[in-house]
Amino acid sequence: MKILNLYACLGGNRYKWDEVADNLEITAVELDPELARMYQERFPNDTVIVADAHQYLLDHYKEFDFIWSSPPCPSHSRARFWHSSNYDTNTIPVYPDLKLYEEILFLKHYFKGKWVVENVTPYYEPLIMGVKRNSHLYWSNFNIPSVLTERVYKVSGSLNNPNNNEMKTLSKFHEINLTNYKGTQSKNKIARNLVDYEAGRTILETALGIIRKNDTTQTTMFD
Repeated sequence: MKILNLYACLGGNRYKWDEVADNLEITAVELDPELARMYQERFPNDTVIVADAHQYLLDHYKEFDFIWSSPPCPSHSRARFWHSSNYDTNTIPVYPDLKLYEEILFLKHYFKGKWVVENVTPYYEPLIMGVKRNSHLYWSNFNIPSVLTERVYKVSGSLNNPNNNEMKTLSKFHEINLTNYKGTQSKNKIARNLVDYEAGRTILETALGIIRKNDTTQTTMFD
């Protein structure tokens, strides 16, 4: 099975995928070369590409059976909106990045495999309704289970004033190590944006179950 993992970061969503099925062919796309390097060290058997994930999806979607996309979420987040709307001088207002909805519409109408797009619950009414699971919204062409994970972690502090122990807690929760990250992004921001690996595992397992069932049905029809 060929999987495309867009905006891969450190592969929070991907961490437990090898427990779901053998022989997964995973291509990860990440724009930050440092994160791409660390992803490759974490998942040496994946193909890692440093590129614009939004454009890569458009150019290569036909090559995959399952696509996961987690576009950047800051422009949609409630926390960022709260700070900027209250004239916080450290947080300037920005337009919501509508590439999120471009990808949802594109996958819905063009992609013939199974797909899921993940993002934060936004500060506005979503332009396309998804399903809310914990603090995340998911859009897909299959039913996302009502319970994705039993693990719970609540972020304390803020991006401008993070709790001193937050990085340690997030690193333990996601089983990551960012001490060797040499890029320009905030380590706290990177860790906050990772998807709970149990949620990623549950979603892929659900999609694979549907794909296998459909394959079995088609095989039976032509026996």
